[in-house]
Amino acid sequence: MTEIPEHLLAKAKAAREKAAAAKASGPSGDAPAAAAATAAEPEVRETDESAEATLAILIEHLGDAIVASHIEPHRGLWIRVAAADWIRAFTVARDALDCQFFDWLSAIDWMPSPYGRELESEQDLALGNAERREPDAMSWGYTGGVTRLQVIGRVHSVTRHVGVMIKADVADDDPRIESLIPLYSGANWHEREAWEMFGIAFDGHPDVRHIYLPGDFEGYPLRKDYPLLARRLKPWPGIVDVEAMPGDDSTTPPEEDVA
Repeated sequence: MTEIPEHLLAKAKAAREKAAAAKASGPSGDAPAAAAATAAEPEVRETDESAEATLAILIEHLGDAIVASHIEPHRGLWIRVAAADWIRAFTVARDALDCQFFDWLSAIDWMPSPYGRELESEQDLALGNAERREPDAMSWGYTGGVTRLQVIGRVHSVTRHVGVMIKADVADDDPRIESLIPLYSGANWHEREAWEMFGIAFDGHPDVRHIYLPGDFEGYPLRKDYPLLARRLKPWPGIVDVEAMPGDDSTTPPEEDVA
């Protein structure tokens, strides 16, 4: 499951509250009164009993190995563990939660790109902010983090109808973690991709080789500090005139046909 950034969730929540306040104001248009009434009501925290029960089982078996956890009601459960507890966490998920289904595994580079936007985009030009700005400070998603690179995997129980996303920080100077293949053979391809694209080693992986890139390729394309040369050699789409596709009639219709 793809994580939604906190700022987008906050924006969506604010939009829902604004719409609710406008609806409550009725035809009289008494928005301030409706907003005050909404503000006076105590906030009701949405709960997810299934995710909370799942987290309780994980805490029972993993204890302090769970560095942080997060429940987004009816969207998912996240936990973060140390790299040393990576295999242990998935073993508990498999055995205690019956998470026999391996969903996916990938990595995240939380470092802001040192290149900014590379070139001005259409959004920059529209906002009058075409000049490159300094990169933002590093921030992490659900459950936080302490290193630039994280590995994240998701497993699911088809019998209990629960799933968990497990994260682990990997060392910046030597990013590596144990392979999940002894537990989930389906992790094979995912770990190869994460190694190829992010440069994270999976100790114990029996078949580390490239999937997409030539064998002699240097660098890791999904790391934020990998220079995307194509963006420098060719203007970014959206700020240049694009040639019409064959068969695309872009001519203006006759005056009488314009609605």
